[in-house]
Amino acid sequence: MKKIGFDNDKYVRIQSEHIRERISQFGGKLYLELGGKLFDDHHASRVLPGFKPDSKLYMLQQLSESMEIVIVINAEDIEANKVRADLGITYDEDVLRLREAFMGRGFFVGSVVITHYTGQRAADTFKQRLQRLGIKTYIHYLIEGYPHDVAKIASDEGFGKNEFVETERPLVVVTAPGPGSGKMAVCLSQLYGEQKRGVRAGYAKFETFPVWNLPLKHPVNIAYEAATADLNDVNVIDHFHLDAYGKVAVNYNRDMEIFPVLNALFEGIYGVNPYKSPTDMGVNMVGFCISDDEVCRKASEDEIIRRYYAATNKLADGACNDSEVHKIQLLFNQMKITTDNRRTTVAANERKASSGHTSAAIELPDGTIITSQSSPLLGCCAALLLNVTKHLAGIDHEVKLIPQSMIEPIQKTKIEYLGAKNPRLHTDEVLVALSVLSPHDDNCRRALEQLPELRGCQIHCTVMLSEIDRKILKKLGCDLTCDPVRKSPLQDRGADISPTVACKE
Repeated sequence: MKKIGFDNDKYVRIQSEHIRERISQFGGKLYLELGGKLFDDHHASRVLPGFKPDSKLYMLQQLSESMEIVIVINAEDIEANKVRADLGITYDEDVLRLREAFMGRGFFVGSVVITHYTGQRAADTFKQRLQRLGIKTYIHYLIEGYPHDVAKIASDEGFGKNEFVETERPLVVVTAPGPGSGKMAVCLSQLYGEQKRGVRAGYAKFETFPVWNLPLKHPVNIAYEAATADLNDVNVIDHFHLDAYGKVAVNYNRDMEIFPVLNALFEGIYGVNPYKSPTDMGVNMVGFCISDDEVCRKASEDEIIRRYYAATNKLADGACNDSEVHKIQLLFNQMKITTDNRRTTVAANERKASSGHTSAAIELPDGTIITSQSSPLLGCCAALLLNVTKHLAGIDHEVKLIPQSMIEPIQKTKIEYLGAKNPRLHTDEVLVALSVLSPHDDNCRRALEQLPELRGCQIHCTVMLSEIDRKILKKLGCDLTCDPVRKSPLQDRGADISPTVACKE
């Protein structure tokens, strides 16, 4: 069983209660800026074992009758065809995906706001598309001098030029496909508009990380720095909070830098700022729901190592510069960890050293580690899937689930008819072969039935995998890391795919 360090039921309960309290604090109207992912928050579930990826959705479902969602997208991102790296779709397509996903969960999505508008043609086209679909769409303009020219921003020449977003419910959750969308500016613009209409509305920020009531150097907070290394976010002590209350709280540099400006904006809109610090603006209750600190510390150390491998892989692909890697290396030094703290990394590299072939290793929840290597028939991760499902099903590892007579025709089709250069079967091809055999082969059926047991398992590979293999392992719920090494598909034709099994500690 995977160790649990977070009380998810408590989180759903106290987080929704805290948001209700914040709504009542402002007389019944609250704009809640939602940072991070509303669903599929796998970073949180990795560093806080027990946190369900859709926890925030479940929490907001407690408030759904009084809540509506506004989705924000930056016109510059539409123009640039910006793509979500995790999904491989553009931000404008993700707006439609998010809307459909929210509505499928029973949420009311009121409208879409296009921000940073300066006449971009692609933004005009997207607005027309939304309107044809019957979606209310509003335009917010790029304000010269934002965020520092407070006098202009909090005037009819600033926020006053924006189209006021008509909302119906007390809680308005403002979310977006990604960072830099202008969510906060939309919230503040709405506060200005509400005030002009005689309504005193409030603003709050719902962002999970960093966790304000954990120590600055707690691994959970350090893991957040690793996750945002490309943005160069830095966790800091909220000195505004310390000065106001004499209590230490953790925030991050961008919120600290913008708070004096926000303070002036609130004073410009309200005459007084209801918040004394950036931490005051937040409603995050995650830190009160950690049930086993040691489990979360270990999980966060693992996440930092995964982030390091992700950054080195991006660097090998030319998708980032080395500053992101160096930032995470500095975090390694702070935490006094190395890649050897990841057991699968050590096991995969030991298998590679002993065999001379690309290798992979998986760690099961009970601590068992199983390894494999590439062969003329199978890639190392395809072989790993066979090895681990046989282990879990209690099938002797000498049993060949997929006969060579079935693999060779598949290889012939790949090379001769489809023009592939790599003859070895990928993970998806192995799973299809097992599926075809399963109605007539009990071992194949039993092996396939073990696939749900792989969710949350750790895998390391000594070579960067193909996109196909990465996607399959992600769908299986495995946490994958790879050495930043590319290998020719014609190299590494080992013969032995027998597993190495290490008993749990």
